[in-house]
Amino acid sequence: MFFHPMDFLIIIAFILSIWAQFRVKGTFNKWSDVPVQSGMTGYEAARRMLDSNGLYDVPVEPIPGALTDHYDPIARTVRLSEPVYYESTISAVSVACHEVGHAIQHKVNYPMLVARHRMFPVVNFASGIAPLLLIAGFLFHWTGLLGLGIIFFSAAVAFQLVTLPVEFNASNRARDLMVAEGYITNDEERGVAKVLNAAALTYVAAALISLLELIKYIMIFNRSDD
Repeated sequence: MFFHPMDFLIIIAFILSIWAQFRVKGTFNKWSDVPVQSGMTGYEAARRMLDSNGLYDVPVEPIPGALTDHYDPIARTVRLSEPVYYESTISAVSVACHEVGHAIQHKVNYPMLVARHRMFPVVNFASGIAPLLLIAGFLFHWTGLLGLGIIFFSAAVAFQLVTLPVEFNASNRARDLMVAEGYITNDEERGVAKVLNAAALTYVAAALISLLELIKYIMIFNRSDD
């Protein structure tokens, strides 16, 4: 049977994921037209927040593209897309400070971030081999391969679930510091929340799809093992 009852939920989650991606782009673009009253660019906000938290040695670098912003824990570098790096808008400052939130997590050894970093090498391998094992298990009806594929796929799902509190915590840290240190006014916090919440929704949708797929594989495995 090619269609599994769980596929209906997976399709709904996939549609949610597509909607979330459109929403994050639309929200970012909307608040990219709203100047931040402090006049700070994304770079200036990131640099100031890093320095105020004692992270003087963490550089902030511009990178090409849109929404390519990230914190590199290996190089200990905050990398901001050019629109975020150079512009002084609600979106730019929100995204820049969110990435600094990850740098602060790194400094204080935030437990979920530590767990995420330790899981990464295993997950990097598991996410590559899991699809091959699952496909082989389905094609040749090898329960052992299917079970092994589920184990490896479970590691990838666990990684995505651990990512959720990491992202939400980084956003919360950013919002609190942005208000406390005067990067934004209380009135501007609403825009910041919309930008960061829209971005977080993409992680929630991705994790939901993977979790539903894992449940589907487990149900198929249990049935084939009967």
